[in-house]
Amino acid sequence: MMADFLSNISFVDLIDLIGTFAFAISGIRLAAKKEFDLFGAYVVGLLTAIGGGTIRDLLLQTTPFWMLSSRYMLCTGFALLFVILFRKHIVKLNITFFIFDAIGLGLFAVVGIEKTLAFHHPFWVAAIMGIMTGVAGGVLRDISIAEIPLIFRKEIYASACLACCLCYYLCMKLGIDQTINQIVTACIIVVTRVLAVKYGVGLPKIKPEDS
Repeated sequence: MMADFLSNISFVDLIDLIGTFAFAISGIRLAAKKEFDLFGAYVVGLLTAIGGGTIRDLLLQTTPFWMLSSRYMLCTGFALLFVILFRKHIVKLNITFFIFDAIGLGLFAVVGIEKTLAFHHPFWVAAIMGIMTGVAGGVLRDISIAEIPLIFRKEIYASACLACCLCYYLCMKLGIDQTINQIVTACIIVVTRVLAVKYGVGLPKIKPEDS
């Protein structure tokens, strides 16, 4: 399994693995805060890491990515070990959740766009798949631990993914190197999420009519 983890890793694969690790930590961190056992925490982390990509691949009518390599299972296992080793710092500090969630969101959005374009779909489809890859795992994570999904709250979340997709499209049209495009696009969504949370920026809520 370790040989499979290290073999034939491209730059996009590396982005995917870092996103998997970050998203898995965000899920495991919340599970630990609610005092799940080790197996439960691993399942929540894995669901967070592969949920969005699985839905994307099913819609693209291809084999879900995690069924083609064991590296995603191993990566989630490393994330669980990381949380166990640094539990005092990760579980207690709320900022750690937002940082890892933002990293996973940005990297997975890029991976979703890249994979959809590889299937020769138009960019508007790639944008939807990028958003889905980024946010669906977090939705499944929050539902599994009985929380209101972040995407339905006031915070900038899916809209940050949309900004990420627009940035990717602009860089692509300007002929910017693909690797640089991937890095810049992912960084924009991470910075957008962190700043939105830090300064309380969000979309307006729908308020009920006054009775």
